[in-house]
Amino acid sequence: MASLSPNPETGLHRQLRLRDLVLTQVVSVVGSSWVGIAAGLGRAQAATWIAAMLLFYFPMAVSVIYLNREMPLEGGLYVWARTAFGDLGGFMTAWNMWVYGIAISAAILYAIPTELSYLIGPAAAWLPENHTAAFAIVAVLALAIAAAAVRGLELGKWIHNVGGIAILTVYTALILLPAWALLHHTNVHWEPLAFHLPGRNLVSAALFGQMLFGALVGLEYVAILAGESKDAARSIGKSVILASPVICAMFIFGTSSVLAFSHHRIDYIAPIPQTFRYALGNSGVGNYFAVMAILLVQLRLIAAASLIFTGVTRLPLAAGWDRLIPSWFVRLHPRFRTPTNSIACACSLLLLILLLANIGVHAQEAFQVLSNAAITHYELAYLAMFAIPLAGKAALRRRLPQWMRWTSIAGLGATLFSLLISSYPFVDVVNPRAYAAKILGTTLVSNLVGYIFYRVRNRKLTGVPHGLQESA
Repeated sequence: MASLSPNPETGLHRQLRLRDLVLTQVVSVVGSSWVGIAAGLGRAQAATWIAAMLLFYFPMAVSVIYLNREMPLEGGLYVWARTAFGDLGGFMTAWNMWVYGIAISAAILYAIPTELSYLIGPAAAWLPENHTAAFAIVAVLALAIAAAAVRGLELGKWIHNVGGIAILTVYTALILLPAWALLHHTNVHWEPLAFHLPGRNLVSAALFGQMLFGALVGLEYVAILAGESKDAARSIGKSVILASPVICAMFIFGTSSVLAFSHHRIDYIAPIPQTFRYALGNSGVGNYFAVMAILLVQLRLIAAASLIFTGVTRLPLAAGWDRLIPSWFVRLHPRFRTPTNSIACACSLLLLILLLANIGVHAQEAFQVLSNAAITHYELAYLAMFAIPLAGKAALRRRLPQWMRWTSIAGLGATLFSLLISSYPFVDVVNPRAYAAKILGTTLVSNLVGYIFYRVRNRKLTGVPHGLQESA
């Protein structure tokens, strides 16, 4: 199917410069919870991070740089997959990314009440498990993010930039925290680069699977906004190259600091606030520094949710241009040139998921179900990305470097491993089998729904005169 117009991207405002893209890459990839998950491996964390970066992060970076160079268009991975595999392949890739974006936005927002409990101190320890209060907080934030999305990237890029600067500042402080503790004669066991092999068990495999994909994924997400980026063919690739060394260092050395202070059970939702509280306490000058660090983490969480939500609203826009979904999603705000209908739909679903996540489980389990269910959808989209140099249309494969086949095979294998291990819980859950069923069942059902939607939509358009398809 052809697009609704020869160049529908001309209606978008190009707001993102290289500086914005680099900071956005940091916001997109570097989460605050992953250093806690990696810390679950103990002194094997550094070797495991390096293995994950070689097996997945490097192949991802290669794919993003070269595929974006060939197709620097709004929609990113959706456009790449549609070009390589046709309408169905493109639609199902966009569907999985869309479901991922909504679910992971919910997971990010869901972490905020736990982070706030560390910000306030012991008096707020009840907050994460009080479903009414927690939902009220995240619902207000979701509505605010939707309002910012309507305003567009003229505002959104500053939210993302502030989040990028905030998380860089937090990780710098986190990495220096053990050195500060040693200078103050605090007893900490700090090994910045201890190389030990992980245990041979399912827990270690599950943690590695989380680090392999969940922690490191996201470089391609900025490409969804290529139509709103200046010189996207060059600037997005440059942002990957500039941000990558910083991102890798933040993960490895940040995890070392979490381990140095993990005298008690690691909080997988909020390990950084937990670490600052352990190191600096709940009173005196240390309390003020801890509060400041936790506030900066909150800014990153809000920025990440805003970025992912923005991408979620752009995927239906790009698919609507190709008439794969109704043109209702294509309508832009007359002034801000943002897809208001798509924003309203995504916000409604986000609130619904946040409400359902609160029913009948503890905060840790709800957070992990949301995260893992989201990640399985994203893994399916990444399988499509890594398959492009291997099985995409011949004309496209010829334009890509031949050696990309090898990096794509590595990325494909790493993604498959993470997909297979993602249903194994590494936190205490009410019912492990029900936990796995929720994740796998959600992924299967949602993809079935997406496929049926595509077939019904395609059948309705078959036989409709071309002139009428634009209004369908």
